[in-house]
Amino acid sequence: MNEFGKFLRARRGDVRPADVGLPAGTGTRRTPGLRREEVAALAGVSIDYYIRLERGKETHPSPSVVEALADALRLNQEESGFLHELAARAARRAPEPRPLPSRRVRPTVTQLLETLRPNPAYVVSRTNDLLAANPGGLRLLHGIADWPERQRNTVRYIFLHPAARELWADWEQKAKGCVAQLRAIAGTDPDAPDLAALVGELIVKSPDFNRLWERYEVHTIGDGEKTLRHPEVGTMTLSHEGLSLNRAQGQRLIIYMAPPGSPDHDKMTLLDLAASGPSVGSGETAPVSPSRRQG
Repeated sequence: MNEFGKFLRARRGDVRPADVGLPAGTGTRRTPGLRREEVAALAGVSIDYYIRLERGKETHPSPSVVEALADALRLNQEESGFLHELAARAARRAPEPRPLPSRRVRPTVTQLLETLRPNPAYVVSRTNDLLAANPGGLRLLHGIADWPERQRNTVRYIFLHPAARELWADWEQKAKGCVAQLRAIAGTDPDAPDLAALVGELIVKSPDFNRLWERYEVHTIGDGEKTLRHPEVGTMTLSHEGLSLNRAQGQRLIIYMAPPGSPDHDKMTLLDLAASGPSVGSGETAPVSPSRRQG
């Protein structure tokens, strides 16, 4: 079974017959979602053809068939695009592995991190390695500075650091979003060594990650609000934005904000002040020099 087939199987398990106007039928269903024959009927393909698609024995579905399957499975626009990408990959030979993205953060981006203070901000790679941060950005992820720099990854932090579940008030939603973002990357570059290494580690070490990874939910990270229960400054609700950096091989700038004059802004400012001293375990101030980030 290829990734296209795995995605089909996972998503039909999430669609109930009533969701698509089908009767529940009689007898006990072995799966809570749609049966293969129901998806085939909704998409207008034969059951034999659909089974071959799901098992990875048919690897050249037409764009119209892929779109019909997306409609049958009630995929949103982002999920539909992901399905089309998986179909395209299944139809061609695997490309040559691409080199790992650089971990170098440009000096101008490091300067930008400083100008954003007291807003916590940091730069992550496409797989969420923490590459650079201003003082508040590093301190915001309570306890991550205890890890060696090469180990600092925000998804690894969510699932493996003991402080993370206390920090994020809605940990489950935060965790789901992280996994869905990695799934989106896997759709376009599933053989990438950096992605494979991170996913493999988390599947082994975190049952929660393994559970969410098997759901095949896909979306990219956007803006929103997060409530954090920070042990140093208390509970605060911050808005956040994720901005793609030009010419940076998938690097993103993550910025947290609060309305000026609000209690949340005051707590954010206190966090920045508390973090302005020596970084935990490093003996120097943040942000980390990009010269130490050569990959």
